[in-house]
Amino acid sequence: QSLVVELQKGNPSLLFLHAAALVWQGRACLLVANSGGGKSTTAWALLHHGFGYLSDELAPIDLGSLQVLGYPHALCLKHAVPAPYALPAATVNLGRTMHVPTAHLPLASEWNTGRPLAAVFHIAYTPSAPQPVVNPMSAAEATAHLYVNALNTLSHPAYGLDAVKRVAEHVPNFRVATGDLPMTCALIVKALETSRRNGMA
Repeated sequence: QSLVVELQKGNPSLLFLHAAALVWQGRACLLVANSGGGKSTTAWALLHHGFGYLSDELAPIDLGSLQVLGYPHALCLKHAVPAPYALPAATVNLGRTMHVPTAHLPLASEWNTGRPLAAVFHIAYTPSAPQPVVNPMSAAEATAHLYVNALNTLSHPAYGLDAVKRVAEHVPNFRVATGDLPMTCALIVKALETSRRNGMA
């Protein structure tokens, strides 16, 4: 946490979001969720479906170019993940959390290269749901959800609201009710493919 604070101080022009950042076909997508909402678990699963890894916890966004930079620390999970996404033997189990070193991720990315942001997925683990659902989100709703997950709003004009609003308005946002992981991954890929065909991502 101290390192994250120092990073924010070192480059306040970036918007820092508490989000997982992955790469899909050369572009970045973010997974945003409340604590325990399934962000890291979904990120780990997507790494087995051709996604690259930029970060699990911190997504720095250049507001001028809307590019996402990497912050490649170990991916942190609170629970074991079922097959076909079992954790590697190199996972460090600290009891309350498990950490997968970046060298043992299924697919890494070039972390020193910014990736244009394609979409934001707002994740909510819903075990009671009969199946996962991915639905478009309005820019207004996305702005509200992103704002509470922004880490350095006071570094930006208007208390960071304009910065968050820029992200919400310029890329598609989706609400994701996760459940079955393979189905969730398939729906996220489908949403990205549809957005790209429509010129939105």
